[in-house]
Amino acid sequence: MSSDAHVDRLMGKLMRAVEVSLEATAAARDAVAEVLKCGAETGIFFARGRGAQPPTGFELTEQDRDFLRSLSIRPDRD
Repeated sequence: MSSDAHVDRLMGKLMRAVEVSLEATAAARDAVAEVLKCGAETGIFFARGRGAQPPTGFELTEQDRDFLRSLSIRPDRD
């Protein structure tokens, strides 16, 4: 296989992954919107597994915050 063909194949794979990711984000956003229309609240909860050490904390990155906002979830709500 030539280098160009290999790169083309990888680019195609990357494009499909990006498209699937965008579709999944849109589907998640639509689902959250439906939940909100029904008057329910949404949230994401993080839990540790059995026997795991308690977390010392974590920081959301700006990318994390943008993703949560795209799902109509306010990441800074206390």
